[in-house]
Amino acid sequence: MRKDLGVFPGVFPMPVLMIATYGEDGSVDVMNAAWGTACGMDKVALCIYGHETNKNIDRTKAFTVAIADAAHVAEADYFGIVSGGKVKDKFARTGLTATRSKWVNAPVIEEFPLTMECEYVETVNTEGVQCVVGRIVNVTAREEVLNDRGKVDAAKLDAILFDQFGRKYYKVGDEAGGAWKAGKKLM
Repeated sequence: MRKDLGVFPGVFPMPVLMIATYGEDGSVDVMNAAWGTACGMDKVALCIYGHETNKNIDRTKAFTVAIADAAHVAEADYFGIVSGGKVKDKFARTGLTATRSKWVNAPVIEEFPLTMECEYVETVNTEGVQCVVGRIVNVTAREEVLNDRGKVDAAKLDAILFDQFGRKYYKVGDEAGGAWKAGKKLM
């Protein structure tokens, strides 16, 4: 038996992405965004609108996108509930560390395990939704999340997901199957 729930964005899981930019005064600004995805092998799309971050991206033409982890769930949540337009020392209050990207004019938050460094490409507007598209020019990762071949090990990221149904964060769980392998038994 099924029940109709009406119209809402029922996508699950949703990522917990930390979008970092530099403010007009050079301060670090970070926002939490669940509405983001890869949109090509070298691009990301972020559905964000009306934030201080949007203004910063328009001005600097750059941003970073980090994957939030369980060790920093409080900081990640804080970045989502406090506006950088209203609290000027928002980043400083977290105690996290930022360094300047070597590739783009945006900060890398050192504590988050994986960061994509992006150049602004375009903004796409459609039916009240605004998506910022960026070209990934580099990905940087903390060494402890890499496997013995130097590749990212998803289990070591300890990434968190956003549950918009219950307004909670969850840790990424166990492997469920091999991509491009699990379905072969049906061939």
